[in-house]
Amino acid sequence: MATRRSTIKGAGAFLGSGVRRSDGTQRRFGATSVRRSNYSFNAVPSTLIAPCGMNCRLCQRYIRDKEACPGCRGDDDLKAKSCVRCRIRNCVKMVQTRCKYCFGCDSFPCARLKNLDKRYRTKYGMSMIDNLGDIRKFGIRRFIRNEKERWTCPECGQAICVHRPQCPFCLQKWR
Repeated sequence: MATRRSTIKGAGAFLGSGVRRSDGTQRRFGATSVRRSNYSFNAVPSTLIAPCGMNCRLCQRYIRDKEACPGCRGDDDLKAKSCVRCRIRNCVKMVQTRCKYCFGCDSFPCARLKNLDKRYRTKYGMSMIDNLGDIRKFGIRRFIRNEKERWTCPECGQAICVHRPQCPFCLQKWR
C-alpha cells in the first residue's frame, strides 16, 4: 500500500493516505469528498474493463473507502480473495490463448459467463455478454465512451455504482 500526501482539486485541503490503482489514480480513505474527485469517468483506462466485460469503475468494491479493489486487472495483493480466485479471470482457456476478453475464446459464451450474465441482468440491469459484444463490435474506446453516458448520474454527474439502486454521492435513485 502506497502512502501519499497531497491536495486534490475540488476536494478541499484534505491530506490523506491510500492505495495506487491500476488506472494510476490513488484511492484515498475516509473522506467522501475526496472519493468523489477520484470516482469519475475521466480517462477510464481499458485495464478497468475485466475479461468478463465488467466495468470495474462501476463496482462497489472499487469505489468503497476501505480496502478498495484496484480492478480485476490490478494488483492481486490489494483484492479480496474471492476476486483473486475468480474462475472467469483465471480460466484455463483465457490463459492458454492469452485472450484479453472472453469473446476471444472459442467457448464464448461459456456456462460460467452465462450464469454471471443472468445474475447481473436480473439484479442490476446489466449484461456482461452485451458488454463483450459491444467491445468486439465497436472497440474498447467506444465502449468506454458509451459506458460513461450510460452510468453517469444525471443529478450530480458522478459515476453510478451498478450494485446500488441510487447514486453513491447524491443518493439520487436511478433504478
